[in-house]
Amino acid sequence: MKARGAVLSRRIAHAATVSNWGSLRPGERVEILKHAHVIAAGEVEEISRSGNVLWLVGSGHSETQPYMKSDGVQVRRA
Repeated sequence: MKARGAVLSRRIAHAATVSNWGSLRPGERVEILKHAHVIAAGEVEEISRSGNVLWLVGSGHSETQPYMKSDGVQVRRA
């Protein structure tokens, strides 16, 4: 049973929101959430030095969209 618990723990950790956006790396797939709803998904293009802004290349979009922590959005790895 230890193995199953470890797998479930990894799934939960993977689904958790990322509080330190500075830990994200360009190319990582993420979802942007607002009020517990996914509003965007795609790959991280860039993160600001402060870790308060990230730019996302969305699925099916050629433009990069900025997202700011101050707007109340959350990020989780996809």
